[in-house]
Amino acid sequence: MPDIKFDFNNMLASNIGRQHGITEIELKQFSKTALKAHKHLRSVLSNPTSRLRLNLEWAMLPYQEESEIKKIQDLGDEIAFNYDNVLSLGIGGSYLGLKAAQEALKPPYYNEFATLRSKRAKIYFEGNNLDPTPLNVLLENLDSKKTFVVVISKSGETTETKAVFEVVAQWLKDNVGSTYGRQIVAITDPASGSLRQRVHEEQKKDPLSFRALPLMHGVGGRFSELNMGLLHLAIMGIDCKDVLVGAAAMADRCSSANFLKNPAYLYAALQFLAYKKKNKRIAVFMPFTESLKSTADWYCQLLAESTGKKFTRKVKVLNDGSEAWSLDGARACGVGRTPVPARGTTDLHSIQQNNVEGENDKTVTMIRVESFKNDVKVPTPDGILSGKYFGQLLALAQEATEWALVLNNRPNCTIAMSEVSPATWGGLLFFFELATAFEGELLNINAFDQPGVESYKNYMYYKLRKPGLSKAIAQEIQKHPLKKDKKYIL
Repeated sequence: MPDIKFDFNNMLASNIGRQHGITEIELKQFSKTALKAHKHLRSVLSNPTSRLRLNLEWAMLPYQEESEIKKIQDLGDEIAFNYDNVLSLGIGGSYLGLKAAQEALKPPYYNEFATLRSKRAKIYFEGNNLDPTPLNVLLENLDSKKTFVVVISKSGETTETKAVFEVVAQWLKDNVGSTYGRQIVAITDPASGSLRQRVHEEQKKDPLSFRALPLMHGVGGRFSELNMGLLHLAIMGIDCKDVLVGAAAMADRCSSANFLKNPAYLYAALQFLAYKKKNKRIAVFMPFTESLKSTADWYCQLLAESTGKKFTRKVKVLNDGSEAWSLDGARACGVGRTPVPARGTTDLHSIQQNNVEGENDKTVTMIRVESFKNDVKVPTPDGILSGKYFGQLLALAQEATEWALVLNNRPNCTIAMSEVSPATWGGLLFFFELATAFEGELLNINAFDQPGVESYKNYMYYKLRKPGLSKAIAQEIQKHPLKKDKKYIL
C-alpha cells in the first residue's frame, strides 16, 4: 500500500521556540481533552441513527457494497465511450471534490489531448458560479448531441446549479429533441427535493430518461466526494475501489484513541493548540505539486464550512441513545481558522514572503510527493541544475521552505505522500475529513452544518420571491436592509 506520513517536527517548541511552538508538556496535558473528544466522536460514529441525523455517514463511505460500485463503474464507462463531452454541474463539494479528483488522478491538460483520455469523453465543470460567460462559451462550442450532462444537487434548489441546469436542459431539448433526458444523470436526494421530483416526472414519460444516483442521507456536500464523486471517477476510468481502499486504510490507521498515535487526531490537535494557545488563526495549505492544487481548494472549503461557526453546540442524548445537536444561541463563540490555499513552488514567489516575514499568525501545511511517474531531467551540460530531476528540485524547494519557516519561528508541518495515486489520494481525503471532524469536537461546535452559507441564499430567495420562504427570514431581511449612502461611493 502506498504510504502517507505526517511530519510535525516544526510545530513543536523544540524547533521553533516556546512562544510559537507546542511543548511536550502541552501535548501531555492535552491527552485528557483529546481522549474525551475521541470517545464522543466514536460514540456518535458507532450509532447509525446519530450518524444519519448529524451528517456523519461519510465515515462509512469507504465500505460501500462492491455490487453498487460496479454499477457506477459500468455507467461511467457507458457515458465515457458514447459521448465526446461530459458537462458536470455542481457547486461546493459537488464541484471542488470532482475537480480535485480530476487534477490529482489524471494528467494535466486532460481535455486537450485525446491520448491522455484513452478515447474517453472530455469533462467540463459548470454550475459553480453565476457568471454567464463560461456557460455561453461551452454551449456555443459543444455539440449537444455528443454531450452528456451530470447534475449534482441534493435538493435541486441551489441557485447556481439550478439556474445553469435549466439553461443546459433547454439547450439539450432544443437541439436533441424529446429524448434529451437520456443524456442526463441526476445525482440527488434518493426520496425528496425538486430535482428528485423532476426525475420521477421525466421517467414517467420515458423510463430511459433522467437516470439517477443517490446522494446518501447523512452525508454533507463537502464530505461527499466518495459518494457523489464516484461516477466522475468512473467516467475518467479510475477504479473507484482503489480510492475507497485507500480511504479505508486511513480510517483503520486513524482509529487509535491515543491522539499521539493517530495522525488525523494529532494534526487536528496541533492545529487547535496553535490556534488557541499561540494565536495562529490562519491555515495556509501548500501542496508541492500541481496535481493537488484543487485538493487544496477542496480542503479550504472543508475547514472553513466545518469549523467557522458563530455558536457552540448543545448535545442532547435521546431515549434511544442517539444524539441530537442544536445551536446554543446563548453561547456565541465565533471560532474557526481561516484557510488559505497556496502551492509550491509557484507561491514561494508571492505568499511565502508573508508566511516568512509577515505577522506570525499562521501555520503552514505542506504536502510533499516523493515520486513522480513522469519526471523530467534538466539536460544542461554544466551548472547547478545539470542532471537534476524536477522531482528532486521540487523536494529541495519544499525542504528549503521548511528551513525558511523554522528560521523565522513559523509553525509548519509536512504530509509526505509516496506518490499521488487513487489509493493515496483517497487516504489523504479521509485523513482531512477525520481531522476536521476531530477539530470540531475540540471546538465544541457542529462541524457538519453550514448556517452561515444559508444566509446569502435566503436573501436571494427573498429578493426572487421564492414561495414558502419563512416569515422569520423575511422579517429579518426587512429589519436589516443594506444601506447605501452615495457619499461613500466614489
